[in-house]
Amino acid sequence: MSGLVISGLSKAYGDLPVLAGLDLAVPDGSLTAILGPSGSGKTTLLRVVAGFEPADRGTVTIGGIDATNLPPEARRVGYVPQEGALFPHLSAERNVAFGVERRRRRTEVGRDLLELVGMAGMGKRYPHELSGGQQQRVALARALAVQPRLVLLDEPFSALDAGLRASVRADVAGILRKAGATALLVTHDQDEALSWADHVAVIRDGRIGQFGTPQDVYTNPDDPELAQFLGDANLVPGVVDGGSVRTVLGLLPLDGPHPAAVGGADGVVVLVRPEQLRLVRESGGAPLTGLVEEYEFFGHDAVVRVRPDGNGTQPSAPLVVRVAGGPAWEPGERVGLAASGPVRAWAGAENGVSPS
Repeated sequence: MSGLVISGLSKAYGDLPVLAGLDLAVPDGSLTAILGPSGSGKTTLLRVVAGFEPADRGTVTIGGIDATNLPPEARRVGYVPQEGALFPHLSAERNVAFGVERRRRRTEVGRDLLELVGMAGMGKRYPHELSGGQQQRVALARALAVQPRLVLLDEPFSALDAGLRASVRADVAGILRKAGATALLVTHDQDEALSWADHVAVIRDGRIGQFGTPQDVYTNPDDPELAQFLGDANLVPGVVDGGSVRTVLGLLPLDGPHPAAVGGADGVVVLVRPEQLRLVRESGGAPLTGLVEEYEFFGHDAVVRVRPDGNGTQPSAPLVVRVAGGPAWEPGERVGLAASGPVRAWAGAENGVSPS
């Protein structure tokens, strides 16, 4: 581990604590996304790592070197802010080479890095002559020009339109991997974090709440709150039955250890992701029935919200179902719902659909 190691990092603004003993280890050459809601401390963490803000306590080690008290220019950190922040009076080539030491051949560096980011032949263009995606590529090339130990990206795709955002972030990930860079991306977009990074670190209460691969944090969140933050989540109560859990959606296999071993109870909260649910137009054989409340079509797929029948009790919040794009499910239509496992569960009670 020689990428980025953060130990016991704390930072407050006056009486307002933002980071509270945060620990994080980013492997060398990997892409890590810091995911959290607005105000969770994501940007503060990035600014402390970059050296723009001093830490109150803790250490920051970059590439095996203690950088806690080093000035920003001595840390060899590349920084890509929102919207690129290019110098409007400089060409793309000169923007890239701006931070390069004088003894190096600036023109050559700028040209080579623009080629790396897929902008060969565009070095003489000025920022106003470039698209938003091209400006972000120039900003990334500028960050790489200082031969950084670490590249920091502060929500760099947020200003791009939806159609461009996915392609640019995929290109940026490819460029960073080709360069062998260690990178830290700050975002509040769950889809962006899960699709872009090798590892995802969820920040809450000034600490890292969970760290792991995108697949692991999505399928095995540590608690119901994290499950809901990491995408659409249906939380239903259940009762443990051996290696399975009995819910209103049927008997589902459990993923991981028996939750009662931790919580000491058989009553559990069960996570069922929308893609684990299946709709049928006739309720025969389905363990649960309900009425379609809403249908949202996205082309490649659709999201359907179904209010389950109360089975003699008050109906709970609608269940969210993700289906392949196709014929619409009409509001008011009666449907059956079935689920597939395995499912994640935690000991404790939670509002949701009561098991039958």
